[in-house]
Amino acid sequence: MDSASHQSCFDCLLRPDRLFCDLPTHALEAFDSIKCLVHYPRGSLLFEEGQTARGIFVLCEGRVKLSVCSETGKRLTLRIASPGEVLGTSACLAGRQYEVTAESLDSAKVAVVRRKDLLKFLKNHSEACMQIVHLLSQDLHIAYERVRSLGLGRTRRVRIH
Repeated sequence: MDSASHQSCFDCLLRPDRLFCDLPTHALEAFDSIKCLVHYPRGSLLFEEGQTARGIFVLCEGRVKLSVCSETGKRLTLRIASPGEVLGTSACLAGRQYEVTAESLDSAKVAVVRRKDLLKFLKNHSEACMQIVHLLSQDLHIAYERVRSLGLGRTRRVRIH
């Protein structure tokens, strides 16, 4: 893992298409000041299941495998994260341990934000806080659908209002 130069989020061409990255100017400037851009070579661990959460990881480039380990040591891949996703959010905000292991499948560029800096940032920028709430809500609904699919062998039909 190598720390990169402090590239600004404003220079990212994909920013408007990414939920958390498309913050108002003042919030994005504040985010830029607290993030550290890190390059992870293929196969690097961003964080491990059971490790105390130290921050969040915004995936700028590359793919990251999210997996869990059983009591017998068998590893199960939950999903592959792609650029624009924010990883480690729930564990970081709760001050708990990461629930999954995140491993780079490609060379990855990641914006890392320490927990204490994130909490201060969210306190001062309600629009960013609402983005995080939206992301956590999305994660919860996806988890519900996966449990429903595994437990009932089907997915729920989405009702259009």
